[in-house]
Amino acid sequence: MALQIAVRKARLKDAQIIANFVNEARPSKNPVTRTDVAERFSYVGFLIAEHQGQPVGLLGWQIENLVIRVTDFLIAPAVNRVIAGRALVSAMESEGAQLEAEAAILFLPPNPSDALLAYWKVFGYEKKSVSELARAWREAAREWRSGTQEILVKQLREDLIRKPI
Repeated sequence: MALQIAVRKARLKDAQIIANFVNEARPSKNPVTRTDVAERFSYVGFLIAEHQGQPVGLLGWQIENLVIRVTDFLIAPAVNRVIAGRALVSAMESEGAQLEAEAAILFLPPNPSDALLAYWKVFGYEKKSVSELARAWREAAREWRSGTQEILVKQLREDLIRKPI
């Protein structure tokens, strides 16, 4: 039987649930608090993937100038990463389409593993140099993280906006 994943928009009332999920999935000496998550809601939207009512994945994102930036991505270790990831990424891209997003960008860690690149390739994301991007996307990438040379990107629309609306 296939893993059944439901994705929903997180609300401020989910801050403790998100903090607990992050701390369980990624133990740290500096645990994430409800307050940390609540503060992040002021500039990041979250999607929660759930299996049987329990969180199994989290995706944080922003959209600016028709470009989505993935800020957070975490899947529980015991869950099929592709199934949960596809559910989250598809939900984000669908939300982005409603907002007329042209592209989604993920910033890479230094020296990304082949496994990481292959994982995102499953969802249609390609590793590209920032200098290869369309001007508006390049500007967004540099504004979000100056000095970044390579990112993962997926074009979400064929018809790009060429003039301000």
